[in-house]
Amino acid sequence: MSTALTQRGLRDAFGLFATGVTVVTGVRPDGTPVGVTANSFTSVSLAPPLLLWCLASSSSAVPAFTRGAPFAVHILAHHQLDLALNFARRTGDKFDAEHHWRNKPQPPHLAEALCRFDCRLHAVHPGGDHLIIVGEVLHIAHAPGTPLAFHGGRFGNFSADRGIGKVDIWEGLDDHWY
Repeated sequence: MSTALTQRGLRDAFGLFATGVTVVTGVRPDGTPVGVTANSFTSVSLAPPLLLWCLASSSSAVPAFTRGAPFAVHILAHHQLDLALNFARRTGDKFDAEHHWRNKPQPPHLAEALCRFDCRLHAVHPGGDHLIIVGEVLHIAHAPGTPLAFHGGRFGNFSADRGIGKVDIWEGLDDHWY
């Protein structure tokens, strides 16, 4: 099946790639915390430890992501759908006004995430109508659970096929990957 290349068609096609769901948090220079839901997250490098995610160039969160600024990427658990939806909203105040992270220099940490990567902004690259944000991973924290997944415009979960053995894609990297 082939379709005309339209923004809607492209968006629908991109949506066929099942992804995890993250919330990225940071702090604007004025101390205001920001958070955005992003599924454009991937590992980049083990040495140095780098990851990337993409942010719309028009986002009000852009000022929080300047060279060297701290930010945190949270991989959401299946039970955190409400957080994914909250941080996907196009509104300025996504945090409780009385919460403890107001006007703090570090990015907010969201409780109960499957994994949190504490990062420092390493580089920003233009990418069409988005910015490609590369972060240096400084610390990780993780917990057991089932990840929140996104596919075809719907949220769900991922369940590993127990009939297939666990694969370490990094093992033997020097010998097998070119």
